[in-house]
Parts: sequence; C-alpha cells; structure tokens
Amino acid sequence: MRIVVVCGAGASSTFVAVKLRSAARARGAAIEVQPGSASQLGSLAGVDVLLVGAHLEASVPSLRERAAATGTAVAVLPPVSPAALDGERALDLALDAKATTL
Repeated sequence: MRIVVVCGAGASSTFVAVKLRSAARARGAAIEVQPGSASQLGSLAGVDVLLVGAHLEASVPSLRERAAATGTAVAVLPPVSPAALDGERALDLALDAKATTL
C-alpha cells in the first residue's frame, strides 16, 4: 500500500510519515509512505491513500476530486500537532479510508 501525506510546506508531513512507517513496521505491514506539500503534489496514480493535514481542510474537496480519478482514498488527519499525533491512529485512519473506497 502506498500512502502520501501532505501538509502546507512538507515539514509536518515528514514527521507524520516517520510515525506512520514506525506503526506499519510494528504491525508487519508492507506500507510505503511519502511526505510532501499540497502545493507540490504530483500525480496520484499508484497512490492508495492521501492523508491531508487538518490545516488544509479547505483544500480537501479539490483533492478528493483529483483523487477520484485514480481511485485514491482521501482522509484528513486529526487537528493535533505532528508531535502529538499517534502513528497507530494515523495508520488506522489510512487503512479505514482505503477499505471504504474498495
């Protein structure tokens, strides 16, 4: 499964990606996580889940529209700082979003 995490500038998404990778390893799940910024988001082809920082909620409708073309699930991360974000919770959010789009 491939997950892309986006935030405003890319720094927070990098922190979240590290937590997601750690949670996936702990579960023995084969998950690739790529961080980035919403403004530099490229093609969603091959992306299973797009996790969006809560501060970008206004961009979610247009991101969902883009994602629909590739079957990419979109989920919004909870409104907490990346330092306080639980990697397990974020991973569950991504897995639930993917299951909903199947």
